[in-house]
Amino acid sequence: MNADTNLHPDNALQHIVIVGGGAGGLELATRLGHTLGRKGKARITLLDRNRTHIWKPLLHEVATGTLDTGTESVSYHAHGARHGYQFELGELTNVSLANKTLTLAPRRNAEGETLMQPRNIDYDTLVLAVGSISNDFGTPGIQQHCYMLDSHKQAERFHTALIDQFTDIHQNRPGDSLRIAIVGAGATGVELSAELHRVTELLRSYGMSGMSRHQLQVTLVEAGPRVLPALPERISTAVTRELRELGVSIQTSVMVSAADEQGLQTKDSGRIDADLMVWAAGVKAPDFMRQIEGLGLNRANQIEVNDFLQANNPAGDPLKDVWVIGDCCSFTMADGNRVPPRAQSAHQMASCVYKNIINERDNKPLKGFKYHDHGSLVSLSSYSAVGNLMGNLSSKSMFVEGNLARLFYVSLYRMHQLAIHGKFRGTIIVMLDWLIRAIKPKMKLH
Repeated sequence: MNADTNLHPDNALQHIVIVGGGAGGLELATRLGHTLGRKGKARITLLDRNRTHIWKPLLHEVATGTLDTGTESVSYHAHGARHGYQFELGELTNVSLANKTLTLAPRRNAEGETLMQPRNIDYDTLVLAVGSISNDFGTPGIQQHCYMLDSHKQAERFHTALIDQFTDIHQNRPGDSLRIAIVGAGATGVELSAELHRVTELLRSYGMSGMSRHQLQVTLVEAGPRVLPALPERISTAVTRELRELGVSIQTSVMVSAADEQGLQTKDSGRIDADLMVWAAGVKAPDFMRQIEGLGLNRANQIEVNDFLQANNPAGDPLKDVWVIGDCCSFTMADGNRVPPRAQSAHQMASCVYKNIINERDNKPLKGFKYHDHGSLVSLSSYSAVGNLMGNLSSKSMFVEGNLARLFYVSLYRMHQLAIHGKFRGTIIVMLDWLIRAIKPKMKLH
């Protein structure tokens, strides 16, 4: 197949292509598959560079080994067959808005051999849900020496390095400590800090009896004045207290200027020595977005959209057949703030675009997007959780922590499972998941 070959022949059915199988993209593909795909009213194609879906807020658990991708992942091929959409494995490299064509990169195996040449997909309606990646802000050495948790492959890579380090200490350096520096005290950095301490406790149950959480030295580095800078100060204060009780060293108002093999260099000429480093200090949309001519982008590569979540061109005019959801979407609210890159944002955007695609087909008015902040929850592993819940009848929020907050946090994932599997099948999956978690090992060591 050559680069000029289209994957799908022309036919009378509307072809809706969703690029990105994250929280929003997968939910949208599922709903459109149920309404249009199953009934032969349209062709729904979900495109992703990976074969399986993992809920992104759980990647810190993949990184520590406390969540097994084998049981928690969703196969796009199998899911699509059940829910009325087609799955296409591939990596998007460019979009021709004029020709309504997507260009996919060549597929290669682990040895670098080409399995499939570059190819094209035609679309009638395009939904961009490509998510976000870590933003290193051009800081020297970050790409070479720091781990990032943008995908389950990156999380698995960190997990392998983590277990290798623990094994080396257990077998060759008894009593030594493992130093881990995490840059960025947002939700990912905070949750990873707590989960790492849980892992050191679990190691004692899996043959490493000499290990303890006192041999783990986690340093959480934040350029701002406090942890969780995007969340209310009360949550930040509670989380700071909990992390320090676990033994996490928190350094705020510290900016990293470079990274090398031995650790981090700070702008005040200080150093933070570390054996492993994780960069979680900000996000941006993928860099290839800059190669797509005709899209209006902000500095973080996010696509500017109108009130209905249709993509804007550089002049601010809408592209009627291109919709944007999730972390790659830049939506400005009435108060001038942008919708934050969170899972709840992606879910709400997916619902809005679903209704607008259906309304457009039925010649009905489009629905403007309104973001509703339902609050924020931060998990501190099995120790605790902290957050605030926004009421539907009031602008006030309710502060929650401890077991109640932990229950709400777990419920968010259950709601995601119900959204992508349906109420009946999703309920069964949730019940089986509880049973499997009760009997399987609490972490993996491979």
